[in-house]
Amino acid sequence: MHKACRLTSRIAGLITLADAVPRSARRPTRQFVYAHPAHFVAFAGGTGLAPFAPGTFGTLLAFPLYWVLNATSDGVTQLSVLIGIFLLGAWACQRTGAALGVADHGGMVWDETVAFMLVLMFTPAGWLWQVAAFALFRLFDIVKPPPIRHFDRTLKNGFGVMFDDLLAAGYTLLALALAKALIELL
Repeated sequence: MHKACRLTSRIAGLITLADAVPRSARRPTRQFVYAHPAHFVAFAGGTGLAPFAPGTFGTLLAFPLYWVLNATSDGVTQLSVLIGIFLLGAWACQRTGAALGVADHGGMVWDETVAFMLVLMFTPAGWLWQVAAFALFRLFDIVKPPPIRHFDRTLKNGFGVMFDDLLAAGYTLLALALAKALIELL
């Protein structure tokens, strides 16, 4: 009987240790992404599973999505779609962050995708402007100048995940507008 008690105690200890592993330590898999629509959206269809620089891949995904949206709709419809997918992203990131135990997991890249689609909507025509917009957006998203860093640290929910990238989009559009104005002066 004594051996049975020790065995039960060891099993209970192992179960407790397994439960003590934080959800944040679990690496999301393709199965996780496809297990719930919110995960699929937050990980941008699996783009967030990229082995390196998932935010960059999420930003790159915005190009073909925006090109299709731009080719099939007018400006008002585009803005309406962007508002809708922003709200969808807030819900998806909230739900997925809760499932992972991390409010803003690096693989949740829908925020980059949506925010950069907004940038593309207002970027001057031409591939050089789009490349500049991409580089500036990634810079602002990574560096997080004020107040982006503040909101990134304080808004720990789905809206916050989406909102800090919206601010990076604003910085990007401001920088592009200044660059365009300087070029026109020269």
